[in-house]
Amino acid sequence: MHDRKPVQSWLTDMDGVLVHEGQPVPGAPEFINRMRASGKPFLVLTNNSIYTPRDLTARLSRMGLDVPEESIWSSALATGQFLADQRPGGTAYVIGEAGLTTALHAVGYVLTDFAPDYVVLGETRTYSFEAITKAVRLINDGARFICTNPDVTGPSVEGALPAAGSVAAMISKATGVEPYFVGKPNPMMMRSALNTINAHSESTAMIGDRMDTDILCGLEAGLETILVLTGISSRTEAERYPYRP
Repeated sequence: MHDRKPVQSWLTDMDGVLVHEGQPVPGAPEFINRMRASGKPFLVLTNNSIYTPRDLTARLSRMGLDVPEESIWSSALATGQFLADQRPGGTAYVIGEAGLTTALHAVGYVLTDFAPDYVVLGETRTYSFEAITKAVRLINDGARFICTNPDVTGPSVEGALPAAGSVAAMISKATGVEPYFVGKPNPMMMRSALNTINAHSESTAMIGDRMDTDILCGLEAGLETILVLTGISSRTEAERYPYRP
């Protein structure tokens, strides 16, 4: 492994790294405090598009994690930035919650079901068959298909939940159109985060708990990667991948 520049900025995943099943991971509050005290820029990343940064700041605060709004970067924010770059002032039909709709409004998008430029699928607690049917018909009529993240399942106290990737697969099966996924492991998510804090890949580290998203995404974006074993990937599973953190 070639010598890397000293770490000057940090990106860290949230679920499985800082919190797990609604509880802080041991040491996470102290780690956040040390990052803040260092003065080095950092971002907490999440593929979950349900919540706004303000929502997430409040949720993390209740668990003893002091993370300011401007230090949170979600797949919803990355999706908003991507659409604003691709088609400024466009229109979208959105299946998602406040995190996604707020991000699109913030970049000047109009949300509509009348001939939208895009169908944008994000996470939601209540996927509606009616909304999915509308999305299928709009895509068949020519709307471009975007999905915030490819995760097929998400965690809950009761067990796995179907996530945006699973619903995207259903829509793709019905339309024959594959979505463009903005969130991890798309390196675009990582590069947009780097741009947000004016960081460089050669001096940034990515901390994650999943080999197939966090570590892969960081690797492809040219970052140093660090795997923690408090979430999805175990040490044994990590050794099965052709790349290493």
